[in-house]
Amino acid sequence: MTRLLGRLGGWCARHGWIVLITWVIAAAALMGGSLAFPSPTNSDASIPGTDAQRAHDLMKDGFGSGYATGGTVQLLLYSADGPLIEDERKQAVERAMDRLRTMPHVTKVETPFRAGGISSNLQIGLITIRMEGNDSDKIAQTTQELSKAADPARDAGLEVVPADSSTPADKEIKTGPSEIIGVICALLVLVFAFGTLVAATVPIFAALISVATGLGVIGLLGWVVDMPKQAGIMATMIGLGVGIDYALFLLSRHRRLLADGVPVVESVRRTVASSGGAVVFAGGTVIIALSALLLAGFPLLATLGWVTGISVVAAVLTSVTLVPALLGLLGHRINSLKVPLLRGAGGSHAAGTGWAGLGAWVARRPWRTLIGSVIVLGALAAPALALQLGPLDEGYGAQGSEPRRAYELMATGFGPGFNGPLIVVAELPSKVSDADDPLVKDLTREVEDVEGVKYVADPKVNTSGRSVLIQAIPEYAPSDERSAQVVRDVRAISLPGVDVHVGGKVAGLTDAGDRMNERTPLVIGVVVLLSALLLLLAFRAPIVAVKAAVMNLVSLGAAFGALAMVFSIGLGSGLVGMDPPVNSSFVQTIFFSVPIESYVPLMLFAVLFGLSMDYEVFLLTAVRQSYLRHGNNSRAVAEGLGSTGRVITSAALIMVAVFVAFIAYPDAMVKTFGVGLAVAIAVDATIIRGFLVPATMVLLGRLNWWCPRWLDRILPNLSVEGHEEDEPVARERREPVTAGV
Repeated sequence: MTRLLGRLGGWCARHGWIVLITWVIAAAALMGGSLAFPSPTNSDASIPGTDAQRAHDLMKDGFGSGYATGGTVQLLLYSADGPLIEDERKQAVERAMDRLRTMPHVTKVETPFRAGGISSNLQIGLITIRMEGNDSDKIAQTTQELSKAADPARDAGLEVVPADSSTPADKEIKTGPSEIIGVICALLVLVFAFGTLVAATVPIFAALISVATGLGVIGLLGWVVDMPKQAGIMATMIGLGVGIDYALFLLSRHRRLLADGVPVVESVRRTVASSGGAVVFAGGTVIIALSALLLAGFPLLATLGWVTGISVVAAVLTSVTLVPALLGLLGHRINSLKVPLLRGAGGSHAAGTGWAGLGAWVARRPWRTLIGSVIVLGALAAPALALQLGPLDEGYGAQGSEPRRAYELMATGFGPGFNGPLIVVAELPSKVSDADDPLVKDLTREVEDVEGVKYVADPKVNTSGRSVLIQAIPEYAPSDERSAQVVRDVRAISLPGVDVHVGGKVAGLTDAGDRMNERTPLVIGVVVLLSALLLLLAFRAPIVAVKAAVMNLVSLGAAFGALAMVFSIGLGSGLVGMDPPVNSSFVQTIFFSVPIESYVPLMLFAVLFGLSMDYEVFLLTAVRQSYLRHGNNSRAVAEGLGSTGRVITSAALIMVAVFVAFIAYPDAMVKTFGVGLAVAIAVDATIIRGFLVPATMVLLGRLNWWCPRWLDRILPNLSVEGHEEDEPVARERREPVTAGV
């Protein structure tokens, strides 16, 4: 692979303008196409084969589209100055309903002046609009049009808030300030790392082209597959981080070779042959980890996985083609525009650097370093025991937003459970004529008797008479774990021949949590196994491969500990933009607990495992190269850490800056990822790569690179080091480090 990559890098360096223009045109065309033809987003959390999905399917059979997803829109009315039933206000509401009845696709408008439609204080009302034939992909646009039609009520001084404004399409996350902040922070780190403006801009430019290409592909794919609202932001977050990092590793290697007097094109060729191989393997581990999410049995999570993988593929491709082209075009001008007082990196030797000194220090004190690192990491991971998983509702949205305001009005006027109604759909053993049938009445009473059910609406029988639909309102908010228990209790209702199914948001998220608990061990096992196998192919060292997988799991513990501290314990949730409920006490504001969606830890595991493996690959590559030169394990560890420490730290700072910038986004899942990824990368690049990994490698000695002869014979030669690209200095370069078995 190294020879192939070397030839590719050399060709790109010699034909820089062709490569550069091709990438710019491709990125502009793909991004322009996705902007010109924006695809809809769909964050449907349904899971095939679950009870909630069965209820959803039955809802579409004979009950009318008004009871199916996207068939109902609700408008909340609030009068701050008096009751809604006052004559002038009531007339204004009726005028608004008359306008709503004239809107396209509206089949029925239910008045708030009915039982269950107005609050006990008569100041909050609910207009329910049934629709048929509307485009469910445009429900957000439809909701806003219906809200506008209710202007007669607003003209009378009433507040009108669409309860359904929080649809997935309406909450699509747009790119904006966070990306700009992340790029600026990355540029500053690169300027300090390289000391020149020209060198600092190369990784930024390559990453932007990579992200634009990936987003363009993702945007166009949205026309053929359901694309979650978080897809673009996740791809941008990960794409920026890995795109800048991969280019940084290549650029650092190239500048060292230039400093050693290697000609430009030859330097680029060697860089891509060696560091380019590490980039390909590092990107491969990220893609493998993300691809394993396909085994989670959760379509939304699987889509987020492979969509994010597209951004990683784009980052790898630009790193091994566009970056060499830029390096070839710039030549020695890569060191132009030096920043005063900044020496930057770029020397050919690690000796004398702070990281080399740290490596030597760790090599002399491996046991103390190992024990101290384990204690610190254990303390960071300890809060993870308090990690609270559960569904998020709009009560955790940004203060002043329409979804948050609608949630608060609904909870105040009708109770928190009205924000997450349960849709009970039962299949009957025989045909019934109407809702007065004894079997339907028995079923209704059974639902009413379930502990935690506050209100049950009149049952509806479908056109075939073989299914009945009952809307049940729980006493608890959708994010309350007790709501999930109500779902399970309703499903447990037993009547002869009756199959009871429960759908709705709360039921769907309950099923998602159960599916995650069921599939998590499988996904983790596959990710760890495949990543270890890839490292085995890269370094032909089974102990190193297994140890690397274990070390990555350790960094995950620190990430989950940080998530628990910020969100579950609530110490810092306000600092990341999670607004506590209105009229909260000072203590409640400081310790505002926020649940974490059940699928987030698994997604975070896949992303973090892949990103952590990046630094492992680059560190091991450097240690392996040193070991093959002189065969001294402790010295190789110190030299490997010395030669990569500054680069890995710079790369980690860039990723941390990018991820922290995304915490400003209003979406709670993006905030969760921003906190978890930033903490994990910071811990991984410092404590784990700076202390724990070197200490364990020193203690293992030659066992690091031990490989049974039978295994060495069957493994394909996919060396990631590219050591044949440099001057031969020792016989060990041509012979594998093996041991008989």
